[in-house]
This record gives sequence, C-alpha cells and structure tokens, in this order.
Amino acid sequence: MKIVGLTGGIGSGKSTVAAFFHDLGVPVYIADKEAKALTNRSKIIRKKLIALLGKRAYTKNGLNRKFVADKIFSDPELLEKVNQIIHPKVGQHFKRWIKKQSAPYCIKEAAILFENGGYRDCDFTVLVTAPKEVRIERVLARDGAEEQDVINRMANQWEDDRKIPLCDFHIENIDLKKTKAVVEQIHTTLLSRS
Repeated sequence: MKIVGLTGGIGSGKSTVAAFFHDLGVPVYIADKEAKALTNRSKIIRKKLIALLGKRAYTKNGLNRKFVADKIFSDPELLEKVNQIIHPKVGQHFKRWIKKQSAPYCIKEAAILFENGGYRDCDFTVLVTAPKEVRIERVLARDGAEEQDVINRMANQWEDDRKIPLCDFHIENIDLKKTKAVVEQIHTTLLSRS
C-alpha cells in the first residue's frame, strides 16, 4: 500500500482535504488526532511529559492542552523535546494501523510532515496551502484562540514556499468546490500510480 503524506500549515484546511479523500473511500490516518489520544492513553508519554514540563502538564481529565501549548509554542527547544517524546509513539501506532488497511493507498495527515522529515517515509506528498490571513481567520473562528497564539504556532511550521518544492501535489484551498475537484483529480492520479 502506498503512503500519501498530507500536510499544510495551521488553518490551511488539511482536515477538510483529508475528509474529501475519506469520502472517496481512502483510509485516512490523522496523526495529530492520534497524538492527542496517545498523550492521554500512554503512561510512558504521560510520565515523560510530566518530567519535562511539570505536574501541571496533566489535569484529572488528561493533557492540559493550554498549559502545554503556552510552554512549547514559545520555546522551540522545548517543542522539539515534546515532539521527540510523542512522534515515535505515533509512528509505531501508524505502522500497526496501516497493516489493517486494504486499499491502493492511504492518507497520513500530519501537520509537520516536512519539518520532522516524515515525508521521506511517504510515496507521495500533498501540500494544502491558503493565504496567511485566511489561515489566521479560520483558526480564530475554529478554536477561539488569541491571534498571537496562532502566529506563535505558525512560527514553528515552515513557510509554504519552503514546502512547495518538496511536495508531489499542491492544493491551494480557498474555494471548497475547486479544492474538492483537485482532490478528485489527485485521487485518480494516485490510483493510476498505485
């Protein structure tokens, strides 16, 4: 089975694009969603994050997202240490997941596919982009976040012009109708190459 990495900066609409692929019958693995689940399920991750960030990293309900985000998105070294704790576990989970799939290809949606070198494990990559102002507006509407928090998170992701030369397919996600049509074209191409 071919692995197609799907990525894009925060607010680009990669989750929407992943849903379009899913609607076409393609198995979709959402790495960020699995990472969130693993931070609450894995005792090893919990222990390591508490050792790194302190007891406030978790509440009785699970990971203290706001506390962790405030700490790591303003400190690139700390962010990298957290990624080194979580990403290997997500990688192991993905390998188990893919063995259960039966399709010509699957989508692995990950926010930092290029930044962490994960694209090297993919047969093809799809990059979703949108203008920065649009992305900020989307995240503010979706998450109710502060604008500076969104900008801080964007600062930890590569700029689109650095990712575009590395991707096999590029979707500019402004008009959903056009985006869906491009996804269908990419799907046809991927089926022919799988």
